[in-house]
Amino acid sequence: MADGRNRKDVQIGIEVEVVQKHHQHSGELTEGIVKKLLSKSPNHPHGIKVLLESGIVGRVKNIID
Repeated sequence: MADGRNRKDVQIGIEVEVVQKHHQHSGELTEGIVKKLLSKSPNHPHGIKVLLESGIVGRVKNIID
């Protein structure tokens, strides 16, 4: 299972687990399908920021195969 720190690994339409800003302290993960990539940088130490189809914004922690 890939993590979401590299933008090239995160594509629109894939299933991922993200951590929302207000869940960063608890580490609670939310599953969803990537609708849009919000991070412009090629990589990010805390995960690429994405918008899920559900409207949730978070940083990718895991990419589900």
